[in-house]
Amino acid sequence: MGKSFKLGLQAGLQTTWTLGKVIFPITLIVSMLQFTPVLDWIAKLITPLMGIFGLSGEAAIPLVIGNFLNLYAGIGAILSLDLTVKEVFILALMLSFSHNLLIESSVAAKVGLKLWVILAVRIGLALVSAIIVNLVWQGGSEMAKYGFVSTSEAVPDGWFEIILMGVQKAALGVVQLALIVIPLMIIIQFLKDLGLLKVFTKWMAPVTRLLGMKENTSMTLVAGLTIGLAYGAGVMIQAVKEDNVSKKDLTLAFIFLVACHAVVEDTLIFIPLGIPVLPLLIIRLVVAIVLTITIAAIWKRAEVSPRRKEATYEG
Repeated sequence: MGKSFKLGLQAGLQTTWTLGKVIFPITLIVSMLQFTPVLDWIAKLITPLMGIFGLSGEAAIPLVIGNFLNLYAGIGAILSLDLTVKEVFILALMLSFSHNLLIESSVAAKVGLKLWVILAVRIGLALVSAIIVNLVWQGGSEMAKYGFVSTSEAVPDGWFEIILMGVQKAALGVVQLALIVIPLMIIIQFLKDLGLLKVFTKWMAPVTRLLGMKENTSMTLVAGLTIGLAYGAGVMIQAVKEDNVSKKDLTLAFIFLVACHAVVEDTLIFIPLGIPVLPLLIIRLVVAIVLTITIAAIWKRAEVSPRRKEATYEG
């Protein structure tokens, strides 16, 4: 028991340090950026493109804020605008696929994946899904009625307060990471030592096989689905080290998770926007499953082709 706790604690602290070195500076920089003209400038830059997605020009603001900051910031920006139900739904769908890009994509790169792959998948899903919904859905023209949500936040006075607020947010982000990752690593270590992790892996085997992955990616998938990419990355890093998760399986797992992660939290937080959240969840799940299975099939075919050529030459 003592050994399991010690090993889990060590793994948790090491993972917190690894991810904290990414999360702290990016959170600090982005927190400061929101009080500069940079985000407004980017929003104005993409405003002419909003019509393609069925959105008004001002919808560019929550889109940029949500992608640079997080879902909560994006939702806060939506609540300050007068938008139709259809516009709010499209924004929610886009942000569910593509949000907090800097931190979550950097974490993915820390796990060992190519940054451009993660960015391409997340941004691509957001853009394509918005275009399809805009073309298919002819309703939702009534104005959205938002629930009671407080969007007020103290505005810092001067650069000293801005930097101080940024440091506080960055430090809080690392503390939250530690509070989730360390206990999680300790629990996983106990499960491993008790042999329960193998039982859980067998339960998840049909799901992982369906998605074109091996059984040892089970913990990676569950962690991402429940607690999200940033916090779930701790489990993923450990899985790569201890469970010998292959680069292929890790890539497939991340492709699934960038489309559908933190499913409970990331779905429930859209409820105050007054949009149907069940279709939002279903779209995310279906897209994640279809995309992952398709890429796994293409990858498998690409691996088989060279072997067939070798066999032909030998024959």
